[in-house]
Amino acid sequence: MRTGSSRRLELATLALVASLACAAGCGRDLHANSVPVTPIVFIDGLDGLTGIVAIDGSSTVYPVTEAVAEEYQIATRGSVRVTVGISGTGGGFKKFARGEIDITNASRPILHQEMAACKKNGIKYIELPVCFDALTVAVHPENDWVDTITVEELKKIWEPAAEGKITRWSQVRKGWPDEEIILYGAGTDSGTFDYFTEAIVGEAKASRGDFTASEDDNTLVQGIEGNKYALGYLPVAYYESNKNRLKALKIDQGDGNGVLPTVENVINGSYAPLARPLFIYVSEKSVQRPEVEKIVEFYLANAPALATEVNYIPLPDDAYPLVLKRLKDRTTGTAFGGETDVGASIKELLDRTPVE
Repeated sequence: MRTGSSRRLELATLALVASLACAAGCGRDLHANSVPVTPIVFIDGLDGLTGIVAIDGSSTVYPVTEAVAEEYQIATRGSVRVTVGISGTGGGFKKFARGEIDITNASRPILHQEMAACKKNGIKYIELPVCFDALTVAVHPENDWVDTITVEELKKIWEPAAEGKITRWSQVRKGWPDEEIILYGAGTDSGTFDYFTEAIVGEAKASRGDFTASEDDNTLVQGIEGNKYALGYLPVAYYESNKNRLKALKIDQGDGNGVLPTVENVINGSYAPLARPLFIYVSEKSVQRPEVEKIVEFYLANAPALATEVNYIPLPDDAYPLVLKRLKDRTTGTAFGGETDVGASIKELLDRTPVE
């Protein structure tokens, strides 16, 4: 997604260069589809920080967090090391509940069993939405028979009852080719899998099993572009970075109006039900360490620019101060009560009293 990984490896020996780069606005090497980026917002209290911040979890949220980690390390002149892993939302919550990491990336809210695991181990957490994703249903660019697909057709393809039965395009809509549908989707430990199945099938984790699954979204890109009869779903950032290799479908909720996953359609609520907030969860114990608290402040200050850079969609401007207040007030718990809760607005979520 980004091309700055090699810079992070050089931070220890390039402190002076990093300092100059920060003074000039922290210019970054951007991927080919990037838009112009607002200069990095610097916050007080970065001087003198040391330590390691461990982050893991969602591959969907990874591009934003990786961008934040890179810039934070530059801003602290390499004195703070940030590690960012990709074990999926579910895998990240497992590590988080065991106290192995400070922050976990999540592409859906924490679930009941994960809440219970945290409680058992004495892990309290602060739930922080950071940006929006628009799950994108994509096909091969040479697919010339479908531009719009309905939610009901997606359910017909992906529901558990479809396994071994709905196997050809012609079975989904009359006039589509009598060719096998080659399906690609998120791995079962992924928050993307949970959200997509909840939004389309109506129950989280309810899905046919005869599809190629991966927590690595780049694998999904390669699979979909590799077969003319493929169909899959993936985060919008991975589609936008590979839009010359894929074709996004319009989503029709049943009113005959197909809607593409654009910034405008996510913000105005018309890209439903596949628009969703993305999160980081921060350990209350970890956030007592200055290097952890400051990276979260830095994250929220720069999320609008960096989310845009990696092709996600920022929250409304007035949401970020409310999210920051959760951090400052050490407001622990979740606004979702252990459920995915498809379709809730950011304002509604931030108005709720979190539960543990």
